[in-house]
Amino acid sequence: MEERKLLGRRIRSLRKIRGYTQEELAEIIGINPKYLSSIERGEENPTLDLFIRLADGLKVELHEIFQFEHEAEQSERLRKKLKDLMAEIKEEELARMVHILEALVH
Repeated sequence: MEERKLLGRRIRSLRKIRGYTQEELAEIIGINPKYLSSIERGEENPTLDLFIRLADGLKVELHEIFQFEHEAEQSERLRKKLKDLMAEIKEEELARMVHILEALVH
């Protein structure tokens, strides 16, 4: 998985651990909530200054933001679990599952 997406997931995880909404954290660090949302989706390339503000707002050391190895591991575990569950689905339920997954993705 792309590093920016993993970094965004890490920031989202830290934000949720602190109990902040995107709007609350965005206000604390002085950015637009839509921009924070883009960062969390891995669509932005924040500056060092913004990473410092994020660390301050999240009450973590700067280096902790970049410790996102477990985000990739968690993603892989979830993908494996999904694959295992899909293997157990009865033939008549496959079409329904495809529709559900398509609705989640799109």
